[in-house]
Amino acid sequence: MRTPKQAKASRGKKKKKQNASNGTKKDQQNSIGDGNARVWRPGVDPIEDGEQLDYDPTTYDFLHAMRVEWPCLSFDVLRDEKGEGRTAFPHEMRLVAGTQADAGGKNALVVAKLTNLHQGKHGKKAAQKAEDSDEEMESSDSEDEEDTEEERPRLHARMVTHSGGVNRIRAMKQMPSVVATWSETGHVQVWDLRNQVQAIEEEVPEDATKPKGTVHMAPAHVFSGHKEEGFALDWSPVVEGRLLSGDCKWAIHLWERGEGGRWMVDRTPFHGHQASVEDLQWSPTEGNVFASCSVDKTIKIWDTREKKRPALGIQASETDINVISWNHIATPMLASGDDHGILRIWDLRNFTEGGHVAYFKYHTGPVTSVEWSPFESSSLASSSEDHQVAVWDLAVERDAEEEAEAMQVNEGQAEAPDELPAQLMFVHQGQKDVKELHWHPQIPGALVTTSSDGFNIYKPSNVGPEV
Repeated sequence: MRTPKQAKASRGKKKKKQNASNGTKKDQQNSIGDGNARVWRPGVDPIEDGEQLDYDPTTYDFLHAMRVEWPCLSFDVLRDEKGEGRTAFPHEMRLVAGTQADAGGKNALVVAKLTNLHQGKHGKKAAQKAEDSDEEMESSDSEDEEDTEEERPRLHARMVTHSGGVNRIRAMKQMPSVVATWSETGHVQVWDLRNQVQAIEEEVPEDATKPKGTVHMAPAHVFSGHKEEGFALDWSPVVEGRLLSGDCKWAIHLWERGEGGRWMVDRTPFHGHQASVEDLQWSPTEGNVFASCSVDKTIKIWDTREKKRPALGIQASETDINVISWNHIATPMLASGDDHGILRIWDLRNFTEGGHVAYFKYHTGPVTSVEWSPFESSSLASSSEDHQVAVWDLAVERDAEEEAEAMQVNEGQAEAPDELPAQLMFVHQGQKDVKELHWHPQIPGALVTTSSDGFNIYKPSNVGPEV
C-alpha cells in the first residue's frame, strides 16, 4: 500500500440545510498572487499557471491508497465478522477484485485483506494532535519513524488465475466467499474462494509482504450461453444463490444454486431490451423482482416468472444508461447514471417517463458507477469518467440564513457557489478514470473506489458519524 500523493478535492463539512465550500485549497505561486490558500471548485474554477492543488486533510477522516500489479476495474467489498457500525481506528476490510492485464493470460482474481488503516494526519482530531505535537516536540527522528512504521497499512492478498480480463465481479451477499465474474472472453463464472479468504484471515502481519504466487484452480461453474461478453451482474440479497447476468447482445440469464452446490442457468433469457444490458439490480425486498438498464436508453422492471416482457419499462434518458442502484433503505427509490453525466432519482411508485424525482447534471463525463449508502436512505455516491467521485445527500436544502451565519464566522469564505447543487456533499479527486465505487457495509461513511491507477479507501469527514 502507498500514501496517496495526488491532489484530492473534497467539499468541506456541511450540515443539513446548509451549503459549504469545496475543501481543496489552491495555492498561488505566481507574482500576482497574494500567497493565500483559496477554495477551488471542480468544474468551475480554472487552474492558472503557477498554481497548485492541495487537499485539506481535515476533510477526510481517513485516506489510504493501494495498488496491485494490474488495474482492477471492478471489485466488491466482502462482509466480515468484525462487527457492524464500526468507527474505532484502526480499520480493516476485505475486498475481492479482478484484473485487466495487458494480456489475457496474466489476469487474476485478487482476494485482499487491508489492515492497520489508521486515521493518520486526517480528521480534525488528528490535525489538532499533529499541531500539538509540533509545539511540544520531544521525541527523536528515529522514534517518529518507528511510530510511522507501526501505523503503516498492511495488505494481505491471494491471487487466482482468471481467463481473460474481468469486466465485473460480484460476491454473494449471504456467502461472500462465493464470487461471480464476467470475463472479456464472453463467459460468466462462479468461484468458491473459501480457501483464499481463510488464508488471508489466518496470515500474521509479518507475512503480509512475502510473495505468495498465483494459484491455478477451476471455477465452480462456467456458463458459455451468452452470445457476447457483458458487464451486468448481480446477486439477490433475498434468495441465496440467485444470480443475474446480462450481456451486450441484450440477453439476461437467471442462475440458481441447486442441491449439492450444483449451479443451474436458465438458457431461456429475458428479452425486452433492444441494445446492450449495462447493469442489473435485484429488489432488496422481493426475490422475484429486478431492474435493468441499457444502451437503448431504458430502465425496465422485471418479474422472474415472466421472461417475454418486463412488468414496467420507460425511456429514462436521452443516451446510454450505464448504471443503476436500488435503495436498500428507502426501497421504492432507484438511481441511474448515463453517458451525459446525468444522475436521476426515480420513485418506483410513480415510475413514468420524465417522472424522476431528482436530477443532477454535475459530472462532465459518463457516469461509471452509482450506489446508495447502506446507512443513510438519502445519501448516494457516483463516479464518472471526469475523474471525480461525488457524494450526495438528497435531504439537504439551501438555507439562506445559515449560509449568512457561516459567511460571518468564516470571514466571507463560506459562500455557496450557485454552480454546484446544494445536495453535493463531497468531491473526491486524484484518481484517473474511476470505474467503480462501493460503500463499506460495516464502516459507516467509508468508500472504496477503483481506477486505472489503483484503489483509494477513505471516509469524508462530513459523511457518516463523527470520529
